[in-house]
Amino acid sequence: MVHIRDDGVFDAPIDRIWKYMNDPNAHQHGSFQVTKVLEQKGNAMTAEARLKNADGTVNTEKIRMTMNPPKGYDFEYLSGAMKGTKHTHTYTPQGDKTKVVVEGEYVVPKGMTENAVKKMALDYFAVVFAEDNAALRKYK
Repeated sequence: MVHIRDDGVFDAPIDRIWKYMNDPNAHQHGSFQVTKVLEQKGNAMTAEARLKNADGTVNTEKIRMTMNPPKGYDFEYLSGAMKGTKHTHTYTPQGDKTKVVVEGEYVVPKGMTENAVKKMALDYFAVVFAEDNAALRKYK
């Protein structure tokens, strides 16, 4: 396992972030797509998701997201190469902006180094953050 931490500031207040995250038509990503909800229990959702890899290939994995509004959410991979990886997204309101910190423990798949996993995760978060921040600027 390798510990990874990243942070950024969204150009949106926290209430808009939660509204956006709960709008499946607006909250879309090029590299991550929930394809099927398998179970919804309280604030936790287990789902199948398609993940696009840097090389263009696609994996279908089982994930669990546990929403804890307005503080953030927990994310866990339940199957696939990253099975056992867990990270938490924590939101801190800053007026009309919101700071996000992503922190967690990542599995190092066979054939990869810790540095390669760190780079992969941080590159992924940079892309997803840019997609969300651009969408949030337009989202009402």
